[in-house]
Amino acid sequence: MNNNSEDILKRPISCLKGIGAAREKLLNKIGVFTVKDLIQYYPRDYEDRSRLVKINNLQNEENSAFIGTITSKLRETSHGARMTIQKIEISDDTGIAYAVWFNQPYLKNVFRPGESYFFYGKIKRAGSFIEVQTPVYEKSGDHEKTKDSFCNIVPVYSTTVKLSQAVIRSAAKEGLKQVDGIIPEILPQNIREKYLLSEINYAIQNIHFPHDNEALNNSRYRLVFEELFSLQLSLLAVKKSFNEGKKGISFKKGENVHDLVKSLPFQLTNAQLKVFKDIETNMESSGVMNRLIQGDVGSGKTIVAVLALLKAVENGYQGVLMAPTGILAEQHYRLVKGLLQKYNVNTGLLTGNITGKEKSKVLEGIKNGDIDIVIGTHALIQDGVECYNLGLVITDEQHRFGVRQRACLSKKGENPDILVMTATPIPRTLALILYGDLDISVIDELPPGRTPVKTYIVNKSMRERINNFIRKNAEQGRQVYIICPLVEDSDDIDAMSTITLAEDIAKKDFKDLKVGLLHGKLKPDLKEQVMKDFIEGKIDILVSTTVVEVGVDVPNATIMVVENAERFGLAQLHQLRGRVGRGKDQSYCILYNESNSPIAKERMQVMEKTCDGFIISEKDLELRGPGEFFGTKQHGIPELKIANLYKDIELLKIAQQAASDMLKATSDILIEREPGWLHVNTHSTL
Repeated sequence: MNNNSEDILKRPISCLKGIGAAREKLLNKIGVFTVKDLIQYYPRDYEDRSRLVKINNLQNEENSAFIGTITSKLRETSHGARMTIQKIEISDDTGIAYAVWFNQPYLKNVFRPGESYFFYGKIKRAGSFIEVQTPVYEKSGDHEKTKDSFCNIVPVYSTTVKLSQAVIRSAAKEGLKQVDGIIPEILPQNIREKYLLSEINYAIQNIHFPHDNEALNNSRYRLVFEELFSLQLSLLAVKKSFNEGKKGISFKKGENVHDLVKSLPFQLTNAQLKVFKDIETNMESSGVMNRLIQGDVGSGKTIVAVLALLKAVENGYQGVLMAPTGILAEQHYRLVKGLLQKYNVNTGLLTGNITGKEKSKVLEGIKNGDIDIVIGTHALIQDGVECYNLGLVITDEQHRFGVRQRACLSKKGENPDILVMTATPIPRTLALILYGDLDISVIDELPPGRTPVKTYIVNKSMRERINNFIRKNAEQGRQVYIICPLVEDSDDIDAMSTITLAEDIAKKDFKDLKVGLLHGKLKPDLKEQVMKDFIEGKIDILVSTTVVEVGVDVPNATIMVVENAERFGLAQLHQLRGRVGRGKDQSYCILYNESNSPIAKERMQVMEKTCDGFIISEKDLELRGPGEFFGTKQHGIPELKIANLYKDIELLKIAQQAASDMLKATSDILIEREPGWLHVNTHSTL
């Protein structure tokens, strides 16, 4: 990227014509701060107004553009205290249609009989009766000039309150003027020729304001390919760097692992045994293991990890298990210590809460080899942690960590084996490609005897009945989670907040019960204390944001209530549901859905019908798209701006093959990361 283009791309959007302080603030809300952010803020959809249709040919339920003459005065009718309907008659030489708007009284000063307008909107047709609902419009004026400006393919962007499509379109046009012809080409010429990819400046211009459908399709193909190719190239390069020229540890078979399997108070499932076989094969080979275990909530990933840790210790090596929170680390510590004590395995715990002499003692034990297995949080990555003989690194809840953290932890040893675990179900085809730097094993079977959580979709009319149900269970000694989408009340979003709800139920509905509050803005030590109190039964009802979704085990919690469930992804709702159903009592998940949209209702029905996380993740990806599906940003995996991992799966496979071919044929490759733009410098033999 030359300095001139780089300087322009880094300019703040306030430098653009028409962007004052108020508009800049609104654009900042959608993540647009610079010219580069703006031109990479790709449309989510398009209005195809390029083809004018005669009124009599307008089809029911289609979005269509047409031109007509106003043949009546605008009529306004009232429906209740808060709704008015505006209606006018339009005609052309083939028939009559009616345009309808809601609560837009100013339109009476816009339309006059005899004037000609272009309209675009959704058509409702019943026989010869034709209606266009809330259409956009433009006076024909200079007919051909207006037609050129109105009758084209118009971008539709994701937006926020008070930020109109017109403002974003205008800003995008100004941004594109600034960068026209100066964006540098990052894809090698041979890749572009082989895969028939458009030039980058053409693609950027036409993804926002396409000349026609062919230009739009070509531009999208180019930009999606580039995004997925860059993703795959970086992941495969990481995998190559992990494996290239590295000799791993060849662990021997041992008796203790198989003794532990036999002595467990439960029988491992066939899926668990199969996955551990994959791990054993990796550990006993001379290569470095770099494996992901995917398993649904409650599928028993942790015990498989314990077996791997014991195998490492039995071979004279240390093992490390890193969890995203102190509470989860403590839970793992208690489990591992309890299971492995009889094998004289010394287990240590290292979290941010451990300080002073206790911390020094743990650090010394890790350094001199007295501690065989250390379990902890990000504290394990600190410079002061030195391992005596590290052989195995395990990270739990993979989506909370990333390539860099894994690499940092693995550097504490001499090419240790790496195992990462996640309970976030991702469709297998995508997992194979997204986690291109990892081999993948899936635990796709739940242990026998687990009682499925009963799930119910309700609305606020059921509030009193649900509250009575919560009270009844709390009085019987059981505990309840109530999850809210917001920490604090918002003027822009109509949804429950944890702080307000916790105050309300503590003072009104459940004033005789102990109500706790947990959210991400609390200080870490306070968060840990609240969660600890809930685990120990000191709190009856925990009102929280989604910070509880990561695997803490509270067997006494039997009810999960999610407010405004329509605001969460299905995979996330499934994770939250997995916080209950861990004890002997029947558990329940109650989802408050306040949306009437067909997609929201379909998503809720999926939650009622199945508890299979992989089925749920497939449906989530299909219904919401990948932008929301991967709501938790993953370190090392860039945010996808245009690719749709559900619709573009075939192109993803092509891009993966192209990246693999380049990597094989390249003697030197440098990948520089910066948000949203990836540079690839290569010396290729392709």
